[in-house]
Amino acid sequence: MTLLRMDSVVGLDDVRVDMAMVRTPDGHNKLELIRFRNPTAIPTESNAPANALGIRRLMFAVDDIEDTLARLQPHGAEPVGELTRLDGWLMCYLRGPEGIIVALAEQLN
Repeated sequence: MTLLRMDSVVGLDDVRVDMAMVRTPDGHNKLELIRFRNPTAIPTESNAPANALGIRRLMFAVDDIEDTLARLQPHGAEPVGELTRLDGWLMCYLRGPEGIIVALAEQLN
């Protein structure tokens, strides 16, 4: 087995990262989250709006949006707008770490 250094994957030298892998409840999908420790991150507009170019938001379907909000806010998640009902969904946007928008959606019956 050959170990692939992160440097060669991302095209940067001396890469050091924190990485977490999140698995969906059904076990079929994963989401990889990475924060670069080295090289130093290049600053961008941390509070860019949802329509800014680039990957600025992630959306998660949740079973109980109000409970999820209550659990995330003590960890620094700040509401961007309001909890809103839209086409059979209850939705909201939160500003999370590094300014990324985390969207939550609960399907209503």
